[in-house]
Amino acid sequence: MQSLGSDFTGAGLAARLGARGLRAGAKAAKTRMFPAHGGQTGQPAASEGQATEGRSQATGRLSAARLSSSRLSYRLERLWLTPMVRAMLRFGLPVLVVMLALGWYVSDANRVEAVRLWAIALRDRIEHRPEFMVGSMKIENASAELADDIREVTAIDFPISSFDIDLADMRARIEGLDAVARADLAIRPGGILEVKVVERIPAVVWRGRDSLELLDAAGHRVAAVESRRARADLRLIAGEGADRAVPEALELYRVAAPIEGRIRGLLRVGERRWDMILDRGQRIMLPERGAVAALRRVLALDEMNDLLSRDVKVVDFRDAARPTLRLSGNALKYLDNVIRRNGEGKKNAGGRT
Repeated sequence: MQSLGSDFTGAGLAARLGARGLRAGAKAAKTRMFPAHGGQTGQPAASEGQATEGRSQATGRLSAARLSSSRLSYRLERLWLTPMVRAMLRFGLPVLVVMLALGWYVSDANRVEAVRLWAIALRDRIEHRPEFMVGSMKIENASAELADDIREVTAIDFPISSFDIDLADMRARIEGLDAVARADLAIRPGGILEVKVVERIPAVVWRGRDSLELLDAAGHRVAAVESRRARADLRLIAGEGADRAVPEALELYRVAAPIEGRIRGLLRVGERRWDMILDRGQRIMLPERGAVAALRRVLALDEMNDLLSRDVKVVDFRDAARPTLRLSGNALKYLDNVIRRNGEGKKNAGGRT
């Protein structure tokens, strides 16, 4: 509205100035035609009218020029106050110029290749600075054999830039070793790659189908062993699926501590229950469920009646409600003789009667 009013005001002013010029021109023409003094020729009056007309026309042109200039300035100021125009001139125009310059530069494949090679060379110089180089590996909490295995799986050729070492991948490879439960890696000042491992502790020897293996308390494989004598200090388990029941086997060994010296091992039967093998060929057959409770009952009977000191071949507790004993061959012969003598004695007593 203000701009429109300004336009109308400017147009009215121009019209008034033009009318004023026309009136001045008419007055000058009248003066030329009718001189003020009849005895004179009228030439001085004509000259004065022409001068007045010239001045009026010059004034009109100057006023119109000033009006046009002020109108353009006003419109430019209004345009500059528009937020979008200001943002385009302040940010859009520089970005456009930069994009045009960049597009022109990358239009040449040779220049692009030169920039790429320069970036590679710069990165190589930075990565191979002395402060970023790693020169050795330090392994903590690991046996000598495990340390050799770690160096073998990492296969690092020192010195090497720390930027070329993938710690996550290296950690995964180290933890992939059977003897490693967890590994922590870090690059220490002085160019040292520090490897801290938590080594699995063997708890039992598992006699599998074709080999002997060391297992930890959770049943995870630690390493292979050549013979039972190599780890005679560890308890023995055997049978298919025994590696998946190591915690229960260790609990049975703990409960059987009073007869630990007689235990030869635990045998997994059918991948579902345990037989405890003792010396002198004795065997305690435990149930699929409640094996620990059943073993406690057997030990209680042994403490009260010396059950396991007798000539018993098998103590069968697979059915806790009906435990049975299986005697050895000598015990069966002795029992047969006792029964036979008792039978003969009864016959003789009947004959005398």
